[in-house]
Amino acid sequence: MTAPTTSVAGGFGSRAALLVLADGRFPAGGHAHSGGAEAAVKAGRITDAVSLAAFCRGRLHTAGLTAAGLAAAAAHGHDPDALDAAADARTPSPALRAVARRLGRQMMRAARATWPCPELDALAAAFPRGAHQPIVLGVAARAAGLGPQDAAHCVVYESVSGPATAAVRLLSLDPFKATAVLARLAPEMDRVAERATAAAHQGIDALPAASSPLLDITAEQHAAWPVRLFAS
Repeated sequence: MTAPTTSVAGGFGSRAALLVLADGRFPAGGHAHSGGAEAAVKAGRITDAVSLAAFCRGRLHTAGLTAAGLAAAAAHGHDPDALDAAADARTPSPALRAVARRLGRQMMRAARATWPCPELDALAAAFPRGAHQPIVLGVAARAAGLGPQDAAHCVVYESVSGPATAAVRLLSLDPFKATAVLARLAPEMDRVAERATAAAHQGIDALPAASSPLLDITAEQHAAWPVRLFAS
């Protein structure tokens, strides 16, 4: 039998803790964000389950991979200041940087209430404007007794589940079809999480920096919309 993992909070983590952290009902604010899907729907790039799958796959291998590497590195215990600078360098869009810090603040509130520990307190004190969300998630994973690959799995899942959920609301898409999109992407999610974790073990300089220029451009456009359903 595998022994439970001791967390930085002094407790014990489990796979159940991973489910709590990855649950869409975890109050970290992600439900208000579409991951670029709202702009893609308006532009006609997402119209059905097939185009949703293509969008999610592209997001998984770019923004998802990059964020998963940051989360895995934070869960590994790499320096948060260096990670935050790395996250800024990998986020050229000012709108997306603001979103990442806003979500980081919300994730921090939820994580400190759920898994209180000195490491989360120190991160909150060091970044009063909010650290990038994947970094906070990675430290929260450590506090829950989870490892770098667990943190990476949480991030890759949310990188595609957010757009899929948003598409259901934006297009009245059949939720069974949206869930099927996520299920079919599961093997790719595993591979992306493994790649991100391997990079995190090599150090900050080895972290992925995959880019998605169209997501950056449309994020800036979306931020200027006077009326929108999602915050991003």
